[in-house]
Amino acid sequence: MTELVARLRAAGCVFAEDEARILTEAADGDADRLEELTAGRVSGLPLEHLVGWAELDGRRWAVAPGVFVPRQRSELLVREAAERALAGRAAATAGPVLLVDLCCGCGALGGAVAARLLAAGHDVELRAADLDPAAVACARENLAALASEGGAGAPRHGRLTASASVGDLAEPLPARLWGRVDVVVANAPYVPTEAIATMPPEARDHEPHTALDGGDDGLAILRRVFDLASTLLRPGGHLLVETGGSQVSAAVAHVRAAGLTPVVLEDDDLGATALAGTLPPPPPR
Repeated sequence: MTELVARLRAAGCVFAEDEARILTEAADGDADRLEELTAGRVSGLPLEHLVGWAELDGRRWAVAPGVFVPRQRSELLVREAAERALAGRAAATAGPVLLVDLCCGCGALGGAVAARLLAAGHDVELRAADLDPAAVACARENLAALASEGGAGAPRHGRLTASASVGDLAEPLPARLWGRVDVVVANAPYVPTEAIATMPPEARDHEPHTALDGGDDGLAILRRVFDLASTLLRPGGHLLVETGGSQVSAAVAHVRAAGLTPVVLEDDDLGATALAGTLPPPPPR
């Protein structure tokens, strides 16, 4: 293990001890497999693509090579989205929590929010969508696994109905959901195009640029998400997105222009910045 840690550290792996443990677990006692995995990591391949999973909010989510890898900082979004969904249950119409995950990638973000709601005993209908067929294949696998949990004899657990579709943002969503959604989450691309070259090589070289590239100012896709939210959400429903710290002021202005009430969310421990927008109820007649 000491030699493995040294090789990983020499290759620039900041969390070499943790990565050595994960690679050793994935090799499952096969020395040749461990060498193959280690060589791949030293060459710059993402750890998550090598072992086939990424961790978010205490769970492992399947991730295939070439698919966007969820980051730990997304736990801020997971936590805040679940809290807002639970807080709105008393006033909302009876039935499952309607949750939408746009730019879903492997489905970890929406799945992690759903897992928290299910553990609290709420039924959830989750609709996820992404342009990348490989990512949607992972999302279907992850959401199917989540839906199968909580059988007979399990602790109190809600029921999950979930689907993941290939399509542009909300395009695949059924018409019956528009104007009724409780929570929309989106880890949309928000890296300015010119900044992609400065990202770590495992991201810029091995993740799809469509999952990273947010256009000239990083807000090209997010502006579309903000506009969609005002027609997707029910009154009192919430949109939650990640954004870069330098983009917050501009993003807040776009959220407000879309008719939502914005709140900036930050977690210094996670190094995360997010933005919540709530659709206010219509004015009394």
